[in-house]
Amino acid sequence: MQQDKVNLLGLNQKAIEDFFISIGKKKFHARQVFKWIHKKGVIDFDAMTDLGKNLRHKLKDKAQITIPKVVFSKASKDGTHKWLIDVGGSAVETVFIPEEGRGTLCVSSQIGCTLNCSFCSTGKQGFNRNLSAAEVIAQLWIAARTLSKTDGEHDFTVTNIVMMGMGEPLMNFENVVPAMDIMMDDLAYGLSRRKVTLSTSGVVPRIYDLLEQSGVSLAVSLHTPNDMLRNEIVPINKKYNIDELLEACKLYAQKGPHKHITFEYTLMEEVNDNLSDAEELVALLKSREVPAKINLIPFNPYPGTPYKKPSNNRIHRFKEFLQHNGFVTTVRKTRGDDIDAACGQLAGDVMDKTNRKQRYLKKLGDTNAN
Repeated sequence: MQQDKVNLLGLNQKAIEDFFISIGKKKFHARQVFKWIHKKGVIDFDAMTDLGKNLRHKLKDKAQITIPKVVFSKASKDGTHKWLIDVGGSAVETVFIPEEGRGTLCVSSQIGCTLNCSFCSTGKQGFNRNLSAAEVIAQLWIAARTLSKTDGEHDFTVTNIVMMGMGEPLMNFENVVPAMDIMMDDLAYGLSRRKVTLSTSGVVPRIYDLLEQSGVSLAVSLHTPNDMLRNEIVPINKKYNIDELLEACKLYAQKGPHKHITFEYTLMEEVNDNLSDAEELVALLKSREVPAKINLIPFNPYPGTPYKKPSNNRIHRFKEFLQHNGFVTTVRKTRGDDIDAACGQLAGDVMDKTNRKQRYLKKLGDTNAN
């Protein structure tokens, strides 16, 4: 029985070196191929011109470089791009957000999500499976190769990665960490730890593991300073409460690349956007002595949600209170909402878990028909 070929796309530098040793080849050959794949975007062994003929033949026999298919892509009027990517009959979404002086790629880690946060449309679609390391890094590979450098108005170079797409990345730790290794490797995409941010809803044990094994920038989806409310809107809080979460954050801030933690706070009208919520948030972060930057995210409504976006006045009042109390506070601009690419909207054309594949196949058929 023929052994399955190894997909080199998802192997970090150490793993690809180990593979080359296992087939009787040198580490420096592994680094050559690694660079071809990620730095140069070449996936055809025959096009890797500095490899010997015998090595290329060996690689074609033992390995492959498989890039998932882009089912379709959309571009927003504000320059935001979204891709729907085929991952074995299901699909995930990847979003690129151009800003002045930077370009941020929002990367998915799971098909669906296990955590079922009450305000997130992705969580409402159920959970299918974790993405492989190859499927995670493929999102950057695709974006880096398909975006033009500039259109005269928007910068289309990927300078930052946020693991904030579909899924909870720390629930797919074994695949996300190697993919981030590739993102930060100088032979690949060369991003610094400060430019790669992982966002978690609070898988506390894995926060400690992340600090030890990767040390990328950390963002935490807090959304409320109150355990009772957080139990309701972020159910993982029932397992790891706010005290446990902030203890992990405090250590991460001490040893991580930014010396602070970014706390994400989705503002929902009359749920967590009252002045009393802001007061409680300030008291919490000051009492726990966690160096914090706060990113306020106005809720993006989607069909069937009971939550509403606060008025601009309520958003401004919340922000002003936090700033007055010494916290660097930003309000995330809504980007790509005309293509359902805004924060919390990454459920895409892949709806509930029972008909995810059927919807995907229909979309594929419609695309081919056009």
